[in-house]
Amino acid sequence: MDLAVLRLLFVILIATVCYFLRPFGIQQGWVSAAIGAAAAGAVIVFELRVRALTLRRLIGAVAGSVLGIIGAALFCLVLRTAPISSSDSAVLQIFVLLLMTYVGLLVGASKGDLLNPAALGTVFSGDKQTHRNVKVLDTSVIIDGRIADIAEAGFVDGTLVVPEFVLRELQVVADSTDGSKRQRGRRGLDMLQRMQSNDKIQVQIVPDDFPSIREVDLKLLELAKKWGAKVVTNDFNLNKVAHLHHVEVLNINDLANALKPVVLPGERMNVTILKEGKEYNQGVGYLDDGTMVVVDHARKLIGRSVQISVTSVLQTASGKMIFGKMEEMGKQAEEMM
Repeated sequence: MDLAVLRLLFVILIATVCYFLRPFGIQQGWVSAAIGAAAAGAVIVFELRVRALTLRRLIGAVAGSVLGIIGAALFCLVLRTAPISSSDSAVLQIFVLLLMTYVGLLVGASKGDLLNPAALGTVFSGDKQTHRNVKVLDTSVIIDGRIADIAEAGFVDGTLVVPEFVLRELQVVADSTDGSKRQRGRRGLDMLQRMQSNDKIQVQIVPDDFPSIREVDLKLLELAKKWGAKVVTNDFNLNKVAHLHHVEVLNINDLANALKPVVLPGERMNVTILKEGKEYNQGVGYLDDGTMVVVDHARKLIGRSVQISVTSVLQTASGKMIFGKMEEMGKQAEEMM
């Protein structure tokens, strides 16, 4: 609100000065005031655009403009000695100056993301100090739930950031007509509430959004690049895309690969068979965290809850799969032996 008042006062001041001074030989006072107000408005638009730039792009734009001006100055030295009239020379010099400055500004700003301000000294790292140790959570890792256990154990420091567009996606999943999706969405909301209620975990909901980008994953990557943050996920595809965008990723599945599996062969568990498996006579169910459980000889038990004995656990970069057999069949096999 204060900035809006200052901008309005700036426009009024410039318009008033132009009304009384009437620059460029303009006789009508209201025309001078209108031109002054328009010029002030252009300055405010330029200021808003500059404020939206990241530090890297700002440094690139300034460097490009300076180089463009230097190049234009050297070119103008040549024009001054050219056998053309003074009026034509002046017009060409102004054109070259504006052209080189404009091109340098655009090219510098577009290539600014390639700069590494931290390598130039700590004076250029202030743009990201307020976002130091920030981890951006995606929808899949919130639903997974293991991030809550990891954070409570103290293995994740800093602030865990949840953008509002991720929260909206999570709410859509929780309101789904599909029972399995609805359960997963509600689990994600419960995990967020659990982390927020823990004083040792800093969870922040941020309104930052990128309306020009439709995909939630790309919005996450843009937010991570804007803040210099890391993305926490267990999505295999997002992990790959993040590396292409040079965004650091903390993959929960990679962490799980480095640890012993939670479920060991021989353990027993209850699982609800939801659909058929790819292989003959297989049934597929899911744990609360979304882990797929493949059960042999369970194709005809869709919709029923069965007790199984884990035979093997397959952990890959794309997630964990549990293979098992029904407990009754295991007992029959033992009796036959």
